[in-house]
Amino acid sequence: MSPELAPLARSLLAATLARVPFDGWTWSTVETAAGDLGKAPETAGRAFPGGLRGVLSFFLAEADRRMLEALAEIDLEAMPVRQRIATAVRVRLEQATPHREAVRRALALQMTPAYASANVVRTGDAMWRVAGDSATDFNYYTKRALLAVVYGAALLHWLDDDTPNQAATWAFLHRRIGDVMRIQKTRNQLDSVIAKATVPIAAALARHGPRAVRDWQT
Repeated sequence: MSPELAPLARSLLAATLARVPFDGWTWSTVETAAGDLGKAPETAGRAFPGGLRGVLSFFLAEADRRMLEALAEIDLEAMPVRQRIATAVRVRLEQATPHREAVRRALALQMTPAYASANVVRTGDAMWRVAGDSATDFNYYTKRALLAVVYGAALLHWLDDDTPNQAATWAFLHRRIGDVMRIQKTRNQLDSVIAKATVPIAAALARHGPRAVRDWQT
């Protein structure tokens, strides 16, 4: 997106998010949100020429941007790697709390496993980079694949978590990151975990069924 359109897109996204819990993710919702800002409906097409998919992609990209801004204010270098990653995931989900219903509806909307996986992997890559990872060998791919699994499952857990302050999600997150640290011993273990977990997590994200991965989460 061009820098000139970014401010308009952000304001229009904010207005759209206010309506999504009631009206859903539709192009009509985006056009109505433009009216809420005192702008003509066609403004939506100017801000998001990619249509509704463009709005959703911008929503996720903005969430990543805001996460990185918040993490820049935290002394991650003083933390062990596992804590850096846990902090990144927690910040990402906590920032999304006001829009949990919008996230839920976004996952339920026109998402294939490939599209869901691509978004989760992109977010995971941003998390590893801000955590200081500079791997370029096989570890580059395994770290991102494993974090995609952990983050995707944590996201589903968070969507279905009604404990105070989402305490169950954070406990789950720390358990799963601990699991990842333990299995980074042999390539065979990594291949097995990635093969068994990535596909079902991506599929669950695509159809948004938190309970579909409940067995893996416990």
